[in-house]
Amino acid sequence: MITFLIRAAIFVVSAFLGLVAADLILPGFYLHWNDWWGIVLAVLIFAVLQSVLAPWLFKITRRHASAFLGGIGLVSTFVALLIAVVIPAAGIGIDGPVSWIIGTLVVWLVTALATWLLPPLFIKKKVDARRD
Repeated sequence: MITFLIRAAIFVVSAFLGLVAADLILPGFYLHWNDWWGIVLAVLIFAVLQSVLAPWLFKITRRHASAFLGGIGLVSTFVALLIAVVIPAAGIGIDGPVSWIIGTLVVWLVTALATWLLPPLFIKKKVDARRD
């Protein structure tokens, strides 16, 4: 159970880092920093949707179009961003097709790197704590 919670927290942190990176890099991609609740909602919506959409899209694509399996992460990131932007209470906005495309790439890349690099840090601490 603890490992599940750590992994969930890592996924939420990676979603936050991806959205902040896109906000800092792209002029048409913005988080509404004056509404902290909206940002929290946007991050949670994005993280939950991404974690649900990726396996679902993977299963459908593997069954019907296996040549597209490599793009599942990008497609699920785009769809999760699209839904998060459509929800009015979420503190995220994306203007223009270039911001949508580059924003999807930036968020996908940062979340992928964060979910790859963060677990060893936390899991190593947990293993060291159990050894002591």
